[in-house]
Amino acid sequence: MAWQPELVRGVDAAGKPATSLGHALVNDYLEFVAARCRPNTLLATAYDLKVFFSAVPKEPTDVVTADVFAFITAQKKETAPSPAPVPGSIVPPWREGLPVTVLAPDYQRILGVLDERQPAGQKPLKAKEITVQLGLETTSAKVEGVRSKARRLAERGWLVQETSGMFSVGRRPVPAPDAAPSA
Repeated sequence: MAWQPELVRGVDAAGKPATSLGHALVNDYLEFVAARCRPNTLLATAYDLKVFFSAVPKEPTDVVTADVFAFITAQKKETAPSPAPVPGSIVPPWREGLPVTVLAPDYQRILGVLDERQPAGQKPLKAKEITVQLGLETTSAKVEGVRSKARRLAERGWLVQETSGMFSVGRRPVPAPDAAPSA
């Protein structure tokens, strides 16, 4: 049976962000990326690798260039033209095949925090808890900024906002908004 990636985020011995997908070769590559890139790039790279290896059931040592090109070609065929972005927003409505990399880094980080909780079946998070997971100060300004971004992600179908105001992972198509976007 082929290896299945599981994205785990943490902090290395030096206190810098670290990620793991559960395979030595892939983890070595992520360590290489972490040493040369910003934390958001590391998270985006780890997420992209998770998507690739979830779709291509092979061991990393068995992947060849043709596998990568076939994956990219399949993604392009499945991808319809992007819907028009919501005016004043950098968060497009979610649709199948739309990569997380279309989002600004702050939004990618929020998705990453919630995505890593999904395999463990953990409960939804409050905006303040997401703020803590992001390593930000829990001042009201920071928490409200995270809440606003998470709410926008939920409105565009990237997250689910519970009636309690908590957020959880869950992607779903949403109709193109007719009204003005949220602030």
